[in-house]
Amino acid sequence: MAHYDLTMPVTEEQVRVLRVGDTVTLQKTLYGIRDASYIALFDQKRTTRFDLNGQAVIHTAPNVRKVPVSDEFPAGYQSVCIGTTTSSRMERFTRQLMEQCGVRFIIGKGGMHEGSRQAFQELGGAYLGIVGGTAALETTWIEQIEDVDLDDLNPESLWKFRIRDFGPLLVAMDSHGGSLYDDVNAAVKGRRDEILASLGVA
Repeated sequence: MAHYDLTMPVTEEQVRVLRVGDTVTLQKTLYGIRDASYIALFDQKRTTRFDLNGQAVIHTAPNVRKVPVSDEFPAGYQSVCIGTTTSSRMERFTRQLMEQCGVRFIIGKGGMHEGSRQAFQELGGAYLGIVGGTAALETTWIEQIEDVDLDDLNPESLWKFRIRDFGPLLVAMDSHGGSLYDDVNAAVKGRRDEILASLGVA
């Protein structure tokens, strides 16, 4: 297993080096996205002024405070708590996010499914897992809310964060078809079958 410190945006080549079990720390820029912003972009065909090519997105609807625009708060928002939500319900958007926007990394918790695994493999992407319940820590990795788009959807707007040392994050799905979640499920099923056999249960 290896650790990589990556400054965003990244290339496909940088992503394809990563393997399940590696860890990654991200620098510079991260975008926040969630259900409503996905629906706006891909179902309602709205557009964003953000260039997401080569970037990472995190599944979040941050808790923020509206403040006057200033050098410290250029988007007019102060972060209160920025945590991560479960990814699986946003599964259907992975391929569109990669094909249409060029996103390389998705950060979330709980993992994603076969459609995402195939998209990561074919297009060169990865899912970076984060431990649930670490919102307070994640918030310290975000230096500033630099900008916001689709803000009529707040808090499920499209957020642009300036980050520093965001991680380490676990490569849980890679661009080679690897999935930590598949591995765990297979191990659990195998162990379950052993236990049932030992109990004489067919």
